[in-house]
Amino acid sequence: MKYSMVFAAAAATMVQADCNNEGGNFFCKAVKALQYEGLDVAGKYKAVTSMGSDGSCNFADVPFSGAIAPFDEDLSIHIRGPAQVEKIAVYTPKANSKRDAPAPHTKRHGHKHLHKKFHEHSHEERGVGDKVEAVIDGQKVSWTNTWDGKSGGDKPAAAASPAAAPAVKAASTYVKSENPAAKADAPKVDSMLASSKIAAPKKADTSNVAAGDYARVAYYDAKSNQATGLTFTGNYGGSGSGVFDNTWGNSLSYLNEDGNGGAPSPTVLKNGMVPDGKEIAIFSDKACTDSGANCGFYRPGTVAYEGFKGADKVFTFKVTMPKTGKTGFNLDMPAVWLLNGKIPRTGQYHDCSCWKSGCGEFDLIETLASGDSKCKSTFHYTNSIGNSDYLQRPELGFVNYAVIFSKAHASASIKILSDDFDHAAGLTSDQVEAMIVDDAKTPGGVSKMAIPVNV
Repeated sequence: MKYSMVFAAAAATMVQADCNNEGGNFFCKAVKALQYEGLDVAGKYKAVTSMGSDGSCNFADVPFSGAIAPFDEDLSIHIRGPAQVEKIAVYTPKANSKRDAPAPHTKRHGHKHLHKKFHEHSHEERGVGDKVEAVIDGQKVSWTNTWDGKSGGDKPAAAASPAAAPAVKAASTYVKSENPAAKADAPKVDSMLASSKIAAPKKADTSNVAAGDYARVAYYDAKSNQATGLTFTGNYGGSGSGVFDNTWGNSLSYLNEDGNGGAPSPTVLKNGMVPDGKEIAIFSDKACTDSGANCGFYRPGTVAYEGFKGADKVFTFKVTMPKTGKTGFNLDMPAVWLLNGKIPRTGQYHDCSCWKSGCGEFDLIETLASGDSKCKSTFHYTNSIGNSDYLQRPELGFVNYAVIFSKAHASASIKILSDDFDHAAGLTSDQVEAMIVDDAKTPGGVSKMAIPVNV
């Protein structure tokens, strides 16, 4: 069960003429893109500060303000089957990109929009003299950077004969975690290398050297079994990793390759279907290292990783959601959504989380009844809104989608992309701007809604 079903009654909704009521949910027209504007409303939510073995849960107020807040905090990606994901990519602006240039103020629906100023980067630029480490063709190498990022073309020259290093595959990056559960459950690198399930891709990842203003900071390609910059998890604590107790139930655990249970160490989701009714959660590869420092409080013993941060960020995914014909609780009801990472790190489906107080959920494509062909979107936080226009369920084949958070526009958008979109290693600002929905550029319809100032 997703919380959006519970919260829908409290969300502001727009119901147009010629809309149909289907089981209590209104559906108007099919569109190719959705956009939520005016995402610059100040508010606050209650973050968990402690979880007691007696079931006690303590909170503290967290104020937020500015364009995109609180969705500029780390977000996790969630998928419920039946769904087959072929590709996922996450992009954030690179330093010194065109995104750094200030933009003029504009107004929409009475909300003042902020300057286009980027201040959170997942990848830092390297300076001359800095030590650089990388995994190239299965080998971990390091060298001293001698390129200043300005002269000599678009990228640095190859390092001159770096010293040989032990053959450590890219999957070994998953054991960087310093949280207690990861230390206890993660095997040594040698044992990880023995598992074909987490073998590294044959080619070195080039996501951080591609041209463009946005760098691809996380990537999953099911066909090549390649995953970089992300970690697959699920609510299966106590099964191989994470914890279970009778008070709080299952914490997060590493996800097995089939997407239907826990695992003792990080794996890559195999090329196949996320089972009907099962859910997976995807975080970055940056482990939470200290409650309150980079992740807020998280449940002791859980597998805890950061989500994807920043006011400007783009998520792309290629997915199909074929019908199974099953009925019952959450069956044949696929969905893709984003959560504030604080929610699943404490508890996605109990009250000891920041969800009810509005720390953030964005339902991207969600079916609300078994076998439905319509996918709704809902935007939850302090001020929430649901859209009665809908996207068609991608039940007959794979469809590419983009989700764009734009600080300059103070908006969050969902858009169907062309079939040939390749989830490349970099995007330009112009490409990202073109993804932000525009009536004139999106044949098939756009639905725009303004976030309410007061609820």
